[in-house]
Amino acid sequence: MAEVVECVPNFSEGRNKEVVDKIADAISSAPGIKILDVEMDPDHNRSVVTFVGNKQSVQEGAFRGAQAAAELIDLTKHQGEHPRMGALDVLPFVPIQGVTMDDCVEVAHNVGARIAKHLKIPIYLYESAAKRSDRKNLENVRKGQFEGLRESIRTDDSKYPDFGPREVHPTAGAIAVGARMPLIAFNINLRSHDLAAAKDIAKKIRTSGGGLPHLKALGFDLKDKGMVQVSMNLTDYTVTPISKVFEEVGREAEARGIEVAEGEIIGLIPLDAICDITTRFLKLEQFTSGQILERRIWC
Repeated sequence: MAEVVECVPNFSEGRNKEVVDKIADAISSAPGIKILDVEMDPDHNRSVVTFVGNKQSVQEGAFRGAQAAAELIDLTKHQGEHPRMGALDVLPFVPIQGVTMDDCVEVAHNVGARIAKHLKIPIYLYESAAKRSDRKNLENVRKGQFEGLRESIRTDDSKYPDFGPREVHPTAGAIAVGARMPLIAFNINLRSHDLAAAKDIAKKIRTSGGGLPHLKALGFDLKDKGMVQVSMNLTDYTVTPISKVFEEVGREAEARGIEVAEGEIIGLIPLDAICDITTRFLKLEQFTSGQILERRIWC
């Protein structure tokens, strides 16, 4: 079985397509890399590139992407809704086929060490790649963001990086490098200007607020669209499916007299997660991805 590792780097640039294209080109210049998707979000001022390869090729592609981001993105000039601490903000590796989570942890450690050594960017390991329990959660790692980390990395021992210098790169910041299972980035936009309501809904439904398990959520203001957003990451869609999340946000919004405008998926999504939506809302019994025509043809 061929090795397939997915890498989903998030870059702090979602408005300048030329910059994002150059970063994607740098990644794809590594032998054996296939880019599957590039998403840009101007409100968050963030882009997500999804690519795959074997264990060796994804390491090279990730390093070239980090190098390009450090050269092209100046975080001191960056403004956007999404929390960030680096030009390349997060760099997760995901086991897809013929590799284990331990393999992806090794890849994350190798890439993190290389970036720190050659690009002089501090690295924080998170999720399954974390060497410290308090860094498994990305929110803990990124707390304070770029501006706060510039000071705390020098004075707070809990902010000592796993690799690299004890100071942020002046324009590229720091990077969270991790290994994790497939994640679904799912946003729901609300026909409202009430940012407090969006933040309250996010707080109520997310795991840390006593809501749904394996769910991270934040509320944002989408000024360009004239709406607010509940932005979410589903870290285990088999436990908390996307259909359940949509229903919960809709219920909370309705209770506040707010209408759901639209949903959006950032990046790629596993087929089984789509099958859940079909099963739940069409009330199908015992429907599985094995009933998808294309899957039967390709397998």
